Amino acid sequence: MHGESAPPNRMRAEILDATLRDGSYAVGFQLDEKFVVEFLSRMNETPIQKIEIGHGLGFEAERSGITPCSISLQRWCEIAGSELTASTWGMFAQPGFSRLTTLAELCDQGMSFVRIGMEAEKVPENLDYIGRATDMCEQVYLNLMKTSVTPVEELAALLSGVTEAISGVYAVDSYGSMLPDDVRRYVTVLKESFPVIGFHGHDNLGMANANSIAAVEAGATIIDGTLDGIGRGAGNAETESLAGILSITGDDTYDYKKMAELAKFCRDRMDVLPEDRSMQVLGGVIGIHSGLFALIGSLCAEFSVDPASLMEAAVRLAPRSVEKDHVQAAAQQVGKAIPGGIR
Repeated sequence: MHGESAPPNRMRAEILDATLRDGSYAVGFQLDEKFVVEFLSRMNETPIQKIEIGHGLGFEAERSGITPCSISLQRWCEIAGSELTASTWGMFAQPGFSRLTTLAELCDQGMSFVRIGMEAEKVPENLDYIGRATDMCEQVYLNLMKTSVTPVEELAALLSGVTEAISGVYAVDSYGSMLPDDVRRYVTVLKESFPVIGFHGHDNLGMANANSIAAVEAGATIIDGTLDGIGRGAGNAETESLAGILSITGDDTYDYKKMAELAKFCRDRMDVLPEDRSMQVLGGVIGIHSGLFALIGSLCAEFSVDPASLMEAAVRLAPRSVEKDHVQAAAQQVGKAIPGGIR
């Protein structure tokens, strides 16, 4: 344990907990309401000030055809408003299906922050959406999904039109493929243009916690976690571990003992769906989003190809991030290259 004086390597960062948002992926977006109520009640007693709730893809994700959350937007607002008296709450949004009119309604019902997610290349075409959101919501953060697919030297130009009213910009390791030096480079460049930088890490290669600390060392002031790391695919940086690491370095803001207890509570109460660890590792190394794993699995069975070969072929076909059409084209390509590959 550290002594009374802070160690010379003391780090300070705000932890945002996304257990109910990113963790909703892990339960097929079907969250037990009693669990949610108790979870928020207990989180309200912790020093964590930002708690993200709602559908993993963002509010109104069902408008894109995805499975809706088991808890309605209205009910989320009611529960959060009742249980979170000492903490603030927010949701995720994507311009493709999350309407600004709905954002305004959510903020009227007590939502304090929203995180708007998109790839960096799509920011210029969504500047109006981002700007209008800052007029409606107290805090608006821009989450650069799949950050690693955008060359770091292109970020400044792509983000040059973002309003100064933005509360912060996030580097997001969507593939769980970044290493600490990668994170430092992206955070350092973003820090040159925006005063508040956050980091959201996934754990495909077991680097989410280390990457989060690397982000703080490079100047990030907000890091995301989920309790027990429960989240999409391989999961996220662990809220309780981040609290513990910060405590070791001299930041006692977060009670890592209480966070550890809450992590056990989540693991005991959340019926987490099984995940394919081999696919998670392949996705992390090769650079494929876990949202494509089901498609990759079905195509591998259809064309009698192995996942790694299919993923690698898809990456070669994609100019930046791999999409469904790249995977489908890669299956045709790899399948033809193997005798008897197409049935």
